[in-house]
Amino acid sequence: MPDKLRVGIIGANVTRGWSPRAHLPALLALPEFELAAVCTAHEETARESAAKFGAAMAFHDYREMLAQADVDIVCVSVRVPLHHGPTTDALEAEKHVYTEWPLGANLAETEEMAALARDKGVRTLVGLQSRCAPEYLWLKELIADGYVGDVLSVRLNQFGSGLLSKTSARTWQGDNDLGATTLTISSGHVIDAMCFCLGEFKEVSAVVETRVKQWPETDTGRTLDVTSPDNVLVSGTLEGGAVVSIHVASIPWHGSGFRLDVYGTDGTLALGAAEHPHLGTNVVRGGKSKDSALAELPIPERLTWVPDAVPEGPPFNVAQMWRRFGEAIRSGDRVEPDFDSAVTRHRLLDAIQRASDTGEKQSP
Repeated sequence: MPDKLRVGIIGANVTRGWSPRAHLPALLALPEFELAAVCTAHEETARESAAKFGAAMAFHDYREMLAQADVDIVCVSVRVPLHHGPTTDALEAEKHVYTEWPLGANLAETEEMAALARDKGVRTLVGLQSRCAPEYLWLKELIADGYVGDVLSVRLNQFGSGLLSKTSARTWQGDNDLGATTLTISSGHVIDAMCFCLGEFKEVSAVVETRVKQWPETDTGRTLDVTSPDNVLVSGTLEGGAVVSIHVASIPWHGSGFRLDVYGTDGTLALGAAEHPHLGTNVVRGGKSKDSALAELPIPERLTWVPDAVPEGPPFNVAQMWRRFGEAIRSGDRVEPDFDSAVTRHRLLDAIQRASDTGEKQSP
């Protein structure tokens, strides 16, 4: 094992995408990693990315990058429909792999990749970064330590704006079959964070709807037909017995953001954010039965694992993930959320879609 774990990123465009916003600044601030290689679709952009971020190697064919012995970990950060190919090839090359969420465009792809990872005996990670966010780690601790007593009911809402403000580079997400929708991405992230803190669902009922059936492209003036959902309404029961209500929606204007409320026999916990809770810091508030109102419950410093050099915003929780991933690779221990965790979440999302399609309760 080298002194520094050497990372190759597939999808490291300098100007757009998740990598320059999150992965690259996170990795550059963590001393245990080395950015060994970057790969983009074109030779000139690969060289530009390598020069900007200090990577030793640049590729425009990811298979050439996978053939390098001095790449220990591959990060797949491309569009969801393209996850399966490079992730599978990286696993076949026996590299450790971090792939963004959703892992696959559907459950079948996800199960296939998880099985291959187990067969190859490598460590994997999927980009459900709320599981490494200090506020969720703290919320999970508080619940486990009995702050609210027995959990009775849970309410989760997220309303994000921008539904009618998409450029031609993003309107591909309107095709439900491509796997990047309000159900898989927005709902997938917040529901996974909730289940991380409170446990899995026993059964669900759901309404999954496409309320806006056409999207205008802001840069071209074209209008495209849409099949991906923009509203996800879920009610269900957790394995522990708590009753849950969830509404996640992509709306045109003035979204009210995110809110998670946990109500128990001894108190209440609440977590809120202006927009997407997995992208930045949220505030945890709580109140016991005798308190007059909810008050902030400061997050312990021990739940921040990364150095001060890590930028706030999207890189922070991703850096927390990378640090956990590095520790697991060196120890050989399982790390969550791995590809098996992704299978669990994809199965729940499939159950939500089935519940909506059939009008009947479903078990994941």
